[in-house]
Amino acid sequence: MTGTDVQKEAEDSGPSGYAAARLRLLTEGTRSGPPRRAALADLTDEWLTGLFTAGAEGLRGASLVAVGGYGRGELSPRSDLDLLLLHDGGDTKAVAALADRLWYPVWDLGLDLDHSVRTPAEARKTAAEDLKAQLGLLDARHIAGDLGLTASLRTAVLADWRNQAPKRLPELQELCAERAERQGELQYLLEPDLKEARGGLRDATALRAVAASWLADAPREGLADARRRLLDVRDALHLTTGRATDRLALQEQDQVAAELGLLDADTLLRQVYEAARLVSYASDVTWREVGRVLRSRAGRPRLRAMLGGGKPPGERSPLAEGVVEQDGEVVLARAARPERDPVLPLRAAAAAAQAGLPLSLHAVRRLAATVRPVPTPWPAEAREQLVTLLGSGRPTIEVWEALEAEGLITRLLPDWERVRCRPQRNAVHLWTVDRHLIETAVRASEFTRRVSRPDLLLVAALLHDIGKGWPGDHSVAGEIIAKDVAARIGFDHHDVAVVATLVRHHLLLVDTATRRDLEDPATVRSVAEAVGSQGTLELLHALTEADALATGPAAWSSWRGSLVADLVKRVSAVLAGDAPDEPEEAAPTAEQERLALEAAATGSPVLSLRAQTEPSAGQEPSGEPEPLGVELLIAVPDQPGVLPAVAGVLAMHRLTVRTAELRSLNLPDGVDGSVLLLDWRVAAEYGSLPQAARLRSDLVRALDGSLDVAGRLAERDAAYPRRRGVVAPPARVSVHPAASRLATVIEVRSQDAPGLLFRIGRALEDAGVRVRSAHVSTLGANAVDAFYVTGPEGAPLPGDEAASVARKLEETLRG
Repeated sequence: MTGTDVQKEAEDSGPSGYAAARLRLLTEGTRSGPPRRAALADLTDEWLTGLFTAGAEGLRGASLVAVGGYGRGELSPRSDLDLLLLHDGGDTKAVAALADRLWYPVWDLGLDLDHSVRTPAEARKTAAEDLKAQLGLLDARHIAGDLGLTASLRTAVLADWRNQAPKRLPELQELCAERAERQGELQYLLEPDLKEARGGLRDATALRAVAASWLADAPREGLADARRRLLDVRDALHLTTGRATDRLALQEQDQVAAELGLLDADTLLRQVYEAARLVSYASDVTWREVGRVLRSRAGRPRLRAMLGGGKPPGERSPLAEGVVEQDGEVVLARAARPERDPVLPLRAAAAAAQAGLPLSLHAVRRLAATVRPVPTPWPAEAREQLVTLLGSGRPTIEVWEALEAEGLITRLLPDWERVRCRPQRNAVHLWTVDRHLIETAVRASEFTRRVSRPDLLLVAALLHDIGKGWPGDHSVAGEIIAKDVAARIGFDHHDVAVVATLVRHHLLLVDTATRRDLEDPATVRSVAEAVGSQGTLELLHALTEADALATGPAAWSSWRGSLVADLVKRVSAVLAGDAPDEPEEAAPTAEQERLALEAAATGSPVLSLRAQTEPSAGQEPSGEPEPLGVELLIAVPDQPGVLPAVAGVLAMHRLTVRTAELRSLNLPDGVDGSVLLLDWRVAAEYGSLPQAARLRSDLVRALDGSLDVAGRLAERDAAYPRRRGVVAPPARVSVHPAASRLATVIEVRSQDAPGLLFRIGRALEDAGVRVRSAHVSTLGANAVDAFYVTGPEGAPLPGDEAASVARKLEETLRG
């Protein structure tokens, strides 16, 4: 059936015919994208024209006008209809009757309707008072009735908008900024709002409004295509969900991708991110131009300059060879010759970032169109300018995005293409892979005074996750890519090896510090062997912190920093040849020793709760102390079942375990017995912390068997079932036989959940193994726990027995 046939069916059959024709149009596979949106708008126009004609018989001076998205002819499957019934103020009773004849059929079909009935004067008055109403009227389109009435309103509204632009555009910019603050940036969100988030459809519409003001215009290249892609995704979202939603939820992304014929949800997100990035960049450039124009109109520039008010507009200040500042932007000097100077893009970018100024759109486009490729290997100046750009701190981001928008980054670093706009489906990460790499370089720029080779630190920060665009372990793939990139940009063989090592082992320090027993020489030696030198260790320490800080707030804390610093100190000693051959137990604090002696004397558990806000021992304080939660210290006479008993009691009291350490403590000479020391950081899931006496009482009962912890937790889970959410990957349990000579290391990676540590501890107890020490950490929704276990006689487990324990534990956690 052709589009004309569909429209004829709608005209002939009234509302039911329109509904059938609409359904046919939305379900036929031959049309999608702009043709379907336009056809749906045309079909709706025909239907509404029929309703208007039937209801307006004998009425003059009235017209039906589409505004907003409908006015632009961009009807998605579940879009609402934005309609204005315009009239000249004559027969108001007939106009009211006509409105009923129009609105009720729309409602009867279950379509969302945004409607109003106004005279031209009322419409202009509303627009003057309501910016959103004015924006909608800028897209007014005649549907039926008095064409002259509609045309005169359009002319008047556009004239009003252009006359009021110096006042209304700052309001519009503020509206966009407030929306971005609420909704976030579309190009980084895992569940973005296609319309409201920054870089979404609202911002694309705002750019149209700026262009209509004749005050400034957005960069046109690619903008229409980006808008089309976002609309296509919204269409598919409406069709797959059957709802008028703009939120691209995780559980719907695979269906939406399939509807669009895309490979998978990641491909979908990447296309959304690319479109949003283009809209965001166009918005930045446009609003900067609006500000420049408004400033130039704000006063009398020549007189202001004569009176000492600053440089006259247009004056150029040199920044670097071939690069100048003009009107608050970095532009190319008149004598610059990009076609003869392949380093000019990096030099201009570095100068802009160092000055904290944006690169002008014209300059970047001229560079992209004319500059020659940088020779391979890069000349020293090119490498130095790249390092300068990366070390410029926060301004680096805007400058880098300007280069990337015109394709200059992938021409300089071809491997960048694989990570560009690549999503990271991990709630801990705030950014796409490429933005995370730049954020890491920005963070690393704060640590350049801590290392002897800041250039290697900054380049490693830029490249540390470059392998995420390739299959397999991204650290292994990244090492290969980093070698190639570092050699291409002109580092010598030694420096190339250092950068490759940093990329290969960028997770080594934090993983080891939080999941391994640092008292075990095997742990420290393995890190020393991987790192190889003091200089590389120094760089890796800084890179580790920069990477974590750039990931998100859940990835770094003073506690993690102290553990990494402790590991670095131990590895440094090994590299210097000063490490002891046998483990030395860390000396207990006075508080720990007091609790241990009391536990040994009474034969019962002893505990203390205290807020932990100061940096841990060995960590330098920086600024205000960071609240770390509540430290729970427990000393218990050594006996079976301590780990599940403590974890179970904490779960009963709805205490979340952030970190946990368990170890045996040597008592002073003359004191009989052995004591287990648990140093845990906990937080109340909600409400306030329980009293220490209550915790101790329940712990005593859990240890003597009079408190059924498992039963209590099961009752609570049955009474308060957890909400459904994203299906997490199954738990994985692995054995690391070479991680320690003194014990078998069993590592558990699982979705964090209430009672998880209790289940693990009970499973290990049931397996008949003894937990010599435990190192528990949570990162966002993920738990990564390492348990050093032995057999009853205190020796590491045989290989087959260790594998059996791990397999049973994994089955328990997956059950």
